[in-house]
Amino acid sequence: MMNSRRHFLFKIAASAAAPALFCNRVFAQTPPPVKLEESDPVATALGYKEDTAKVDAAKYPMHTAEQKCDGCALYTGAVGAASGPCSVFGGKIVTAGGWCVTFAKKPEPAK
Repeated sequence: MMNSRRHFLFKIAASAAAPALFCNRVFAQTPPPVKLEESDPVATALGYKEDTAKVDAAKYPMHTAEQKCDGCALYTGAVGAASGPCSVFGGKIVTAGGWCVTFAKKPEPAK
């Protein structure tokens, strides 16, 4: 009787663990990144514009035309790409030519 109970409990434990061991990676995939819209509440609060030339100079006097997302330390997109993720906006996609008040110039590469 004891052998049979042990065998039964072993099978129950193995059955419970099987889904965790053999689950498909499809369930673990992250959703595709989302494009940041200028109407997004966080984007609005930080003065984000998809085109740095459209930034209101009166409202943001510290802005210069050379400041663009692709030159910001917080932009994580590929060099030369038209857009990429920004860590300020939770990885949402911003345009490389955009701007927001959190702009922080990328450090120059060490020589």
